[in-house]
Amino acid sequence: MRYLSGLRPAVAALVLSCGFIAHADAGQSTAIVELFTSQGCSSCPPANANLVRLSKEPDILTLSFSVTYWDYLGWKDSFGKKEFTDRQTAYEPALGQSGAFTPQMVINGRESIVGQDFNEIRRVIDSEPALPGPSISLSTHSVVVGAGKGVPAPVDIWLVQYGPGIVQVPVARGENAGETLPHAHVVHELQRLATWQGEMVTLPIPSAHRGLKRAVIVQEQNGGRIVAAATD
Repeated sequence: MRYLSGLRPAVAALVLSCGFIAHADAGQSTAIVELFTSQGCSSCPPANANLVRLSKEPDILTLSFSVTYWDYLGWKDSFGKKEFTDRQTAYEPALGQSGAFTPQMVINGRESIVGQDFNEIRRVIDSEPALPGPSISLSTHSVVVGAGKGVPAPVDIWLVQYGPGIVQVPVARGENAGETLPHAHVVHELQRLATWQGEMVTLPIPSAHRGLKRAVIVQEQNGGRIVAAATD
């Protein structure tokens, strides 16, 4: 595990969408797992491999976010974007973390682990409660977020576009020079759509980029928990 600025963080972070259906009902039991990783980090390949393994489970949505703060080590991550790094960083105050690190696996926006021990990952996933809602219906050009009770408003609505399969990335330089690293469900685009105030709302959304899938996430603000999510 590699820490930014040498600081050891503490508990949990963020997460994303409902994965295997285009409609998510309030209270649906689904696990969402995000991995913050870097092709330039020598500690990341085991967590990448665990995400690949998880990606084959139909009731779990896995998302791989490539951060940029290790690019200076000699290899620029081919999927890295500043907004992905910013997303990870935004969770630190709410989660009591003292610094960003890779690999970091965040489950349902509530639990943060390194992600190198598959048994630990499964234990955390199995202990997670169902997402509380609201309902989400996702279509080609719009998303409907239903009215919800018992969820603190306002919350944010996010759109994620990610690759649905596994891609092999050859690394020529840096700490993983000469290795070919598998990546599952690589995130390519992240966009905040709106703020949800608790009432039903219909929002326009762009079509999926060629070959990508979309996930819509309803998440408490300022690095909070995910309360609902769905994919197309």
